[in-house]
Amino acid sequence: MSRPLRRDAQRNRELLVAAAREVFGEKGLDAPLEEIARRAGVSIGTLYNRFPTRTDLVEAAFSGMLDRWAGEAEQALAAEDPWDGLVQLIVRTCELQSVDRGMTEICTSDLPGAPGLRAARERVGEVFEKVLERAHGAGVLRPDFGLADLAFAIAATTQAAPLGDWRRHLTFLLDGIRPQDT
Repeated sequence: MSRPLRRDAQRNRELLVAAAREVFGEKGLDAPLEEIARRAGVSIGTLYNRFPTRTDLVEAAFSGMLDRWAGEAEQALAAEDPWDGLVQLIVRTCELQSVDRGMTEICTSDLPGAPGLRAARERVGEVFEKVLERAHGAGVLRPDFGLADLAFAIAATTQAAPLGDWRRHLTFLLDGIRPQDT
């Protein structure tokens, strides 16, 4: 059983996690740990004392965000209209990834040594599958559009974000995944 952290140690941990979220969000998961320590106002030794590996820091910085994203995915699954739920989930995912490089990398990386993040991402993936199944069952989504297609669509949209209005691009994409009248 581990002892609770001293108040100053807990404060340093919280400062490091907040700084990591910022820096990873701006620069990605390979961002310099020295910059994170500097933004948190602590030494690099303090960072390594709290988080012996980069993966430990990445998990601490993103676990809460992935839990919130999983909750949003569950809300999309519970939406009254299957199409609205799907769109809600796609838009929210694009919002997250278009402004947070670290989140994008969490969603697209293998995450070796980060079983907690991998499990959270898999949980979100399972909900995505259910949202797609529900939309297919309601006939509001092309039958040939699957999870891999959705991943590519989200990646294309978020990569386009720096070039202009990603929401406009997403509107065209959403029109393309609806079933065609025959």
